[in-house]
Amino acid sequence: MAQHNLTDTITFRRGLTIPNRIALAPMQSQSALEGGYASNDTIRYYNHRSKAAGLLITEFHYVSESGGPAYMPGYPSQMGIYSDVHLEGAKKIAQALKKDGNKAVMQIHHGGRMAIGRFINHQDVVAPSDLQRKFPVRALTESEIKEIIADFGRATKRAIEAGFDGVEIHGANHYLLQQFFSVLTNHRTDKWGGSLENRMRFPLAVVREVKRVVAEAGAQNFIIGYRLSPEEIHGTDIGYTYKESLQLVEAIVKEELDYIHLSLWGGYDSKPEGADQSFGSLFKAALDDETKLIIVGNIFSEEAARDAVENYTDIIAVGRGTLVDPEFGHKIMNGKGDTIVREVTPEHVPNMHLTPGLFEAFTRTDSLGLPPLPGAETIYDQHRGTYDNHPLAILYAEQ
Repeated sequence: MAQHNLTDTITFRRGLTIPNRIALAPMQSQSALEGGYASNDTIRYYNHRSKAAGLLITEFHYVSESGGPAYMPGYPSQMGIYSDVHLEGAKKIAQALKKDGNKAVMQIHHGGRMAIGRFINHQDVVAPSDLQRKFPVRALTESEIKEIIADFGRATKRAIEAGFDGVEIHGANHYLLQQFFSVLTNHRTDKWGGSLENRMRFPLAVVREVKRVVAEAGAQNFIIGYRLSPEEIHGTDIGYTYKESLQLVEAIVKEELDYIHLSLWGGYDSKPEGADQSFGSLFKAALDDETKLIIVGNIFSEEAARDAVENYTDIIAVGRGTLVDPEFGHKIMNGKGDTIVREVTPEHVPNMHLTPGLFEAFTRTDSLGLPPLPGAETIYDQHRGTYDNHPLAILYAEQ
């Protein structure tokens, strides 16, 4: 890999330029109103993260009414972009993120079987195939599949109208695109399932529809990224391995996107079991010269971010590190990386500018299933339980 510096200016395939190799990782802000609308808490949260990185990726926005919300019942909802009525909030988010000159990308998504809000509201939960979780999940029909593909295009058009600089197609974290790719959740026998080629068909159809809409809109410098989990392995249950997801990436690369974004739970330097190379190195080798690689994973310091871009990736996405210090990228760009706050303390909490939902999530001892913030044990006693005893949370827990 050519020598990379954190403060390099990066230009993507479609012409968008960012001032460094740092991205704000997409993280649910736990702040949306019912129906997927941005709240005042949402806008405040993004206002305080406008200096977090050169490329600022929003939390996931569901593109179809059937696509969400995917959230913890009782907590604030998930952001939506399935209707023009969401445009006002989307514009405010874009303006908040871009106010200091950095670029903003909207992550677009369909929850599939993870759309718990559908179950709570007594609506069908859909996926590639019939499944049974805590609730029944119905297989999508052919016409519904085609409509969801079109919905990704419509969401892209709204992101353009809202003033975003790009979209990131969310194909990771067990949501619908990954569900089509995984043999654990795709049991179809038609053209949308079975062989690896067929299981790739839905993600690739979404990519092509998003590209078509961007071209049709004539959106200059508007970038397109794709996020994926490189493996789906749960003990002896294997949805796919990195060898299969590499083939998906090779197919996506042919579509000439701007970046591939790997969601890594094991850290930016993690490797597949039994492999000599890191996920970053393996997937970087599958890209062409114009497709950038973004990886995310356990970055809380300038030193770690520098190591990541020097040895593993083109751009490093920082998630929890920007929750702890919202000015993570700004400090590095101004030669003050040594002042980045790396751990939570009770005294530092006001400077984190968390939404009430995020504060409650990260003061739980289980962090709602997410990795904890460094130092989180010092603020567990501040947990108020605001959302934990909500009737929806109790209803879901009883299922």
